[in-house]
Amino acid sequence: MQIKNQIAIVTGASAGLGRAISQTLVKKGATVYGLARNADKLHKLQQELGKLFKPVTIDLCDEIAIRDWVTSTFHENYSPQILINNAGTSQFADVDQLSAADWHAMINTNLNAVHFMTAAVVPLMKKQTEVSYIVQIGSILGKVSGSQKSAYSATKFAIQGYSEALFKELRGFNIKVTCLNPGSINTDFFKNSGIIKNDHMLQPNEIADVITFLLETPDNVLIDELTLRPLRPKP
Repeated sequence: MQIKNQIAIVTGASAGLGRAISQTLVKKGATVYGLARNADKLHKLQQELGKLFKPVTIDLCDEIAIRDWVTSTFHENYSPQILINNAGTSQFADVDQLSAADWHAMINTNLNAVHFMTAAVVPLMKKQTEVSYIVQIGSILGKVSGSQKSAYSATKFAIQGYSEALFKELRGFNIKVTCLNPGSINTDFFKNSGIIKNDHMLQPNEIADVITFLLETPDNVLIDELTLRPLRPKP
């Protein structure tokens, strides 16, 4: 896929990895619809990136809002070729201390929202003759878990299975699906979980570059799963 002139959707675009992905795709010449709930951060990013970045303030857990937005924004002659399901939330705690609110927040954002967006966009991708691409941002914690990570890992293990089913279902429509499983990332994503970021972690721009690599693979090449780890994760 040639990224230039393509239309991309990036969820969780206002900060961290989503922000880095949006920056990289715009630099490559793509039109990027950046979705998040924080309007101020989205508009600041638009000021930085210019008219190729389209800020969209939306609740990704609202299925009706997602479908309405997709229907009102895209049509058969103007539809996305790239979907990056990046938005996520985390909270680590002992299973008997994890609140129901935190459990539901992770299920809704990390799993339900991914399905709502994917299900809304796939019908448009199926109508295209050229290759389209869906990248799911999973986690190393969707492959191996640990203490106090039950809820978060449950969502990321689920995304692993969801993505495997999708790539088998959609490959016949020229739609590639990759589940990208990064290790620790140098962002504020895990600040509520007691993990302190450091420069030895994976950098957001490094992961964005890997996503660019995936998108630019030959059309006949499908990488269904990729795990990324920092070489030396601790200071």
